[in-house]
Amino acid sequence: MPDILIKNTKVFVNNYLQPAEVLIEDGKITEIARQIDVQRLNEVIDAKGGLTLPAAIDVHVHFREPGMTEKEDWYTGSCSAAAGGVTTVIEHPNTIPPTIDRKSFKEKLKLANRKSIIDFGIYGGVTGNIEKLPELWELGVTAFGEIFMAESTGALNISEETFDKALSVIANLGAMACIHAEDEKIRLECESFLKNDHSPQSHSRARPNMCEAVAVKKAIELAKKNGAQAHFCHISAFESVGLLRKERYLEQSSGYPVRFTSEVTPHHLFLSTRDWDRLGSFGKMNPPLRDRRNPKMLLNALNDGTINIVATDHAPHTEAEKDVGIKSAPPGVPGVETLLPLMLVAVKRNLLPLGRMIDVTSRGPAGIFGLTRYSKGVFAEGFDADVVVVDPSRTSVIKGDLLHSKAGWTPYEGMDGIFPEYTISRGEVVWDGEILASRGRGRFLPGKGFSRDEED
Repeated sequence: MPDILIKNTKVFVNNYLQPAEVLIEDGKITEIARQIDVQRLNEVIDAKGGLTLPAAIDVHVHFREPGMTEKEDWYTGSCSAAAGGVTTVIEHPNTIPPTIDRKSFKEKLKLANRKSIIDFGIYGGVTGNIEKLPELWELGVTAFGEIFMAESTGALNISEETFDKALSVIANLGAMACIHAEDEKIRLECESFLKNDHSPQSHSRARPNMCEAVAVKKAIELAKKNGAQAHFCHISAFESVGLLRKERYLEQSSGYPVRFTSEVTPHHLFLSTRDWDRLGSFGKMNPPLRDRRNPKMLLNALNDGTINIVATDHAPHTEAEKDVGIKSAPPGVPGVETLLPLMLVAVKRNLLPLGRMIDVTSRGPAGIFGLTRYSKGVFAEGFDADVVVVDPSRTSVIKGDLLHSKAGWTPYEGMDGIFPEYTISRGEVVWDGEILASRGRGRFLPGKGFSRDEED
């Protein structure tokens, strides 16, 4: 493993930016100091006054393999992540076949081991496979989800009865449930009412704020009933924020361990229903774009800790698939490569402090999903050298044809981003303006239920 010294940089340590040098040896950060004297090095990176920060961890990606490799695969998805400063991802189960049993898990793991250039975890799907959840846990899934409470991509939505049973099993395993909270009854009623409305804006009305909030409330009740730990994916509605803020207050005042955590996507932070005219069917995702009151409240909730982390729900589709009517277009947008660039611009615009940005993109995801035991998510001596070097003054315009996803487009076209000059994964430069890493260098990070007996 090459040894690297990053010099002429600034780091965020002890809650403030300070000049420093960073020494990386054997894949770890071994020293952070004002000046480091070393005799022999394989590589010196001159940051030219730029920042050295923890790389991002994206706990919500859909890399589409197996089964939909025309949209993405483990190699292109991981390259897109690395080019944007993400060095660890967790991939969701709605592939073909879905990751719901031993065979499908092993198939996905084999593909990821062969192709991913960055480290990764894998979720276990929840359908009618309740009896398979323990074996998936022992195989090493990070958590269980997305658990779809309403129809979305992949047709993995489940009934309330199945959801209740699954939460009981997940709680007994000591695992976590990751929940896609939308209410199926409300969705069906709204979509029926709007069946003759083919405007892009109809998709937001078909899955209104209440569709999410009712499902969040129901999921909280069922998780409490079963004693399950629950993580809410892509929170988008301010009513949901109120429910989560109440639970956060109850947890803090009671002294009980945290049971509920949540994430928000960049597209719900930085896009709104005002973007329908620009995006058309390319802006379709579940949950949908909300009116501009919601992004403001989501950002406030991210800043005050009600929402814990940012994750992209990277869900690529080809341009041909999206360039159809709103009711036919598949839901989902690409986003893993633009996560950190967008958040860095948000810091530059004083929308959130740098320290909080690091918490929600690195330290927080690692803590919630048990990745700190793999030395992830913490910028400190002894931890994995998963870092980015960025020039905060170098803002560029986001262009889909310059990104690395197979999708070839982005909902953030024309918006500003601050992209990394270097992305370093476990002490290896994987991006310096081009992809340098080899296929299969990424490591699988098994969940805490992993049994060594399950290794091939």
